[in-house]
Amino acid sequence: MTLAQSPAPPYWAVIFTSQRTDGDQGYAAMAERMEALAKEQPGFLGLEHAGDASGSITVSYWRAPEDITAWKAQVEHREAQRLGRETWYARFQLRVCKVERAYGFERT
Repeated sequence: MTLAQSPAPPYWAVIFTSQRTDGDQGYAAMAERMEALAKEQPGFLGLEHAGDASGSITVSYWRAPEDITAWKAQVEHREAQRLGRETWYARFQLRVCKVERAYGFERT
């Protein structure tokens, strides 16, 4: 897993946890497209993703709440949301959080 590089706080995180339905049904291609499209959006800072057969978690980082609102309303992303509800997800949760403190460690 690649760790996102982020600026000094404050910034915002969108945490998306999900459990999928069976089969791909175009999901992988759409997920790849959404990641590429998110990277083009104003205020996008980075993304982290991990998952297995039981579920997944994706955390995207944004400069401001307005950037998250704009991403939610982006036309292609709206279509992916629709397909997610209709086809790809058995269940999901989305949480939006303000990051006020952040620190890390890297072995060199």
